[in-house]
Amino acid sequence: MNQPSQAAARASGSSFYRGMRILPRAEREAMFEIYSFCRAVDDIADDPGPREPRREELQAWRADIDAIYAGTPPPQLAGLAQAVKQFNLRREDFMAVIDGMAMDVDADIRAPDRATLDLYCDRVACAVGRLSVRVFGMAPDAGLALARHLGRALQLTNILRDLDEDAAMGRLYLPREALREAGIISTDPAAVLANPMLGAACDTVVTLAREHFQEASAIMAWSPRRVVRAPRIMGDAYRAILDKLVARGFAPPRAPVRHSKLHLLLIVARNLV
Repeated sequence: MNQPSQAAARASGSSFYRGMRILPRAEREAMFEIYSFCRAVDDIADDPGPREPRREELQAWRADIDAIYAGTPPPQLAGLAQAVKQFNLRREDFMAVIDGMAMDVDADIRAPDRATLDLYCDRVACAVGRLSVRVFGMAPDAGLALARHLGRALQLTNILRDLDEDAAMGRLYLPREALREAGIISTDPAAVLANPMLGAACDTVVTLAREHFQEASAIMAWSPRRVVRAPRIMGDAYRAILDKLVARGFAPPRAPVRHSKLHLLLIVARNLV
């Protein structure tokens, strides 16, 4: 982990950066610290090296998080410790994120069943949302509901966007049930991505993501606008990515889908007015 200025620099390449930038200073720095933590453990999960050293690195992070809550944070985690104290962030949410990364370290995920995929999304995305809504200052029930739905919507969109990148690492997050319904039996990432019925399997995930986006939008519509500006920006940005993915289609060759800086600025401006 890093001090706030370094955490901000690390977050600058994130899709969420512009949403975090609009927050008041204390909230902004806390979000940068949370992002920097997530980026650090995600880098461990995506490291192509041997599994056992990566398990040990994740275990070291568990010990560091425990040290924060014991009141003896390592010096390099002073910024994160401050965020934990100021916004009453929960230890179990940090641990859930680490547990989600451990799922990638323990084995390459390939066509998980829906329950396993849902658990993965809850750990790597919704747990981050549960940390974030405390920083945003949302009411507890609305915050937990938003984290549940927006986290899943964002992670499912990531899965659809990163099909080829994940396959290069030997991973395939499309749910087994969606593949079977589309007539795809293989769980080999390369074979699945070359299958002409891939689009049908992806359509199932698109529908699920849109349902979660809709639920998240309804929650934010009933929440004070000032506390949901950042998640609105994140949701709008990712919903636009999902729309672009659908418009592009999922047959090869799959051109990368990303936002222009102008488009992101327009999304931010729309949510600030």
